[in-house]
Amino acid sequence: MQTARPLTKPTKQRKMLYQAPDHVRHKLLAAHLSPELRAAHIARSIPVRSGDTIRVMRGDHKGFEGKVTRIDLKKYRIYVEGLTREKVDGTTIFVPVHPSKLMITRLNLDDKWRKRIMERKQKPQKKTRKTTEKLKPERVEETAETAELKQPPVKEVPEKVVEEVPEEKVVEEIAEKVVEEVPEEKAVEKKVTSAIEKPPKKGAAKPKKKTKKAAAAKKEVQAAEKAEKEPKVQRKTTKRKRTKKTKEGEG
Repeated sequence: MQTARPLTKPTKQRKMLYQAPDHVRHKLLAAHLSPELRAAHIARSIPVRSGDTIRVMRGDHKGFEGKVTRIDLKKYRIYVEGLTREKVDGTTIFVPVHPSKLMITRLNLDDKWRKRIMERKQKPQKKTRKTTEKLKPERVEETAETAELKQPPVKEVPEKVVEEVPEEKVVEEIAEKVVEEVPEEKAVEKKVTSAIEKPPKKGAAKPKKKTKKAAAAKKEVQAAEKAEKEPKVQRKTTKRKRTKKTKEGEG
C-alpha cells in the first residue's frame, strides 16, 4: 500500500487552499476554545460560526472581544461586531481577522447539529478515561504477582555430614606418610652432596675451536679428491676454414 506523501512545496499548498471544497474550508476556519470551554466540552478546537463570541489574541486589535457577524469562506476571514476602521473617504468598514488569531470564549449551541458534534467529541475520551481508571489497579496487582514469580527459588544446600574418625587411626596414617617421605629426602641429599664434593678437574683439555684456515684447507683437499675420481672428458675442437686470397682480390 502506497501512503500519500505530505505536500511540502508552497505552490502546492496555496493551490490546495484556493481549490479546496466547502466542507474542507469550513474545517480550516476552526479556532481554539478557551480553557473553561475546553474543560467543559473536552475539545481543543471547533470551526467558528456566526453568533460565537471570540477574543482577538494577536495583532493590532489584541484583547478585543465581540460576536461574530459574518464568515467569508472564500477569503478565509471572520468579521466581528464592533471591530471596524475608517477609510480615507470617511466610510467605516469591518476589519477581517484570520481564525488562527482568535479564541472562542462562548459557543452558540442553537443549532442541534452542532450540539451533536460536541457530544460526539466527548464520548470517546470519556470511555478512555474510564478504561484507564480500571486498568491502573489491575496493573499494580499484576506487577506484584510477577515480581514474586520472577524471584528465583532459593535452593536449600544440604549440610555436609562429617564422619567422626577416631584419633588413633589419624595418628597411624600421619606416621606412615612420614616414613614414606624420609627415603626420598635422603636420596635428594646424596645427589646434592655428590655434586658438591666432585670439583671440576684442572687439567681437563677444552675442545679446540676450528679456525677458518683449517676449514678452507679441508675444502681444497675434498675438491682435489673429487677431481681425481672423475674421468677427464676431452673436448673436440673444430678449426675454421680460411679463404685463400687471390691476386684479383688483392688488386
